[in-house]
Amino acid sequence: QVQLVESGGGSVQSGGSLRLSCAASRITISVSCLGWFRQTPGNEREWVASTDSDGRTSYADSVKGRFTISQDNAKNTLYLQMNSLKPEDTAMYYCAAVERRWASSRLGYYCPPDFNYWGQGTQVTVST
Repeated sequence: QVQLVESGGGSVQSGGSLRLSCAASRITISVSCLGWFRQTPGNEREWVASTDSDGRTSYADSVKGRFTISQDNAKNTLYLQMNSLKPEDTAMYYCAAVERRWASSRLGYYCPPDFNYWGQGTQVTVST
């Protein structure tokens, strides 16, 4: 079955950087819609960043300008570069994927509204 395995989390001081990786198997990320989410205890999962069926990226306002989502199709791996980290970035980070779908010759591909594959998460802790 599809597997997404995150790595790269850890503890860092405020202002520091981390790069998260998400290695995918049994799904080809070059034809998938991909995303990063985060969650803290007692709170709902929060969307962080994603790429759409055309490879365009989008970010939550809270991370815009500090985080960058990217992918290496040859390695079938998704990344999240996190710079200028803040204590409020502390969370468990999850990658997610869903295969893009074909709508029509006029509309092309689109991303379904829900991700159906999720990783197990990697913890990021930012201290003051």
